[in-house]
Amino acid sequence: MHTTAFPLGREAAGWLLGQLVVLTTLGVHVGAGPVAWLAAAAYTAVMWGALTTAFGSPWDLGPANRVTVGRAALVGGVVLLVAEAVVTGSTAHTALLVVLASVALALDAVDGRVARRTGSESALGARFDMEVDAFLILVLSVAAAVVTGPWVLVIGAMRYLFVAASWFASWLRAELPPDLWRKAVCAVQGVVLVVVTARVLPDLLSVVVAAVALAALLWSFGRDTGRLWQGRAAVAGTRHGREFPPNLWTWGPAECAHRIART
Repeated sequence: MHTTAFPLGREAAGWLLGQLVVLTTLGVHVGAGPVAWLAAAAYTAVMWGALTTAFGSPWDLGPANRVTVGRAALVGGVVLLVAEAVVTGSTAHTALLVVLASVALALDAVDGRVARRTGSESALGARFDMEVDAFLILVLSVAAAVVTGPWVLVIGAMRYLFVAASWFASWLRAELPPDLWRKAVCAVQGVVLVVVTARVLPDLLSVVVAAVALAALLWSFGRDTGRLWQGRAAVAGTRHGREFPPNLWTWGPAECAHRIART
């Protein structure tokens, strides 16, 4: 019996189709303009390239990574909605944005459990999970900035600033042990940004809540950076990893350590 071949692989083709369905459905529903479509297309292209580089062609995903690629498709929808809202200044579709982002955040608890139950934990899967989460927080910080002001973008940028710094300071690449406070601080960022974006609080209170979340994040970064500084002798003499700084593959202070169980 002849079987139709999938040049891209079934999983890759399935994700691309799913992403296009999500974006098309949302874009048509909200009447997205060219900037929103361009942002969504750029996200899709970058995510496609990253996934193909990481998982090969055809993609070789496990059960947990299938959940994460589903979350990645939802994040694409968030990108489109946030871009449209920022360009037009409209809040007509804020509820849809909040629901989509909330589902994407909630599913973060699912892929780790699936990985543990199926024995499919991997450093690559953990990093993929982290990258999706970090980018979602960045996009949500853009949405929240409309309410609080541009300073809230620091929440979304912190992880990327830390990674950039690690290229110049090798001691920042060392792995940190799991920490409950770090887990709590990381977990609260997405929740706070969604609440602020939803405008369920008075604007002044939204600013206060976001400021407290940012202060907690800066405290967490500062504390972990201090720990890494104290242990810098252990990584002295190193400069760059072969492909990425080691802390991109492990769990540093910027990488939401509540996913540590998947590494």
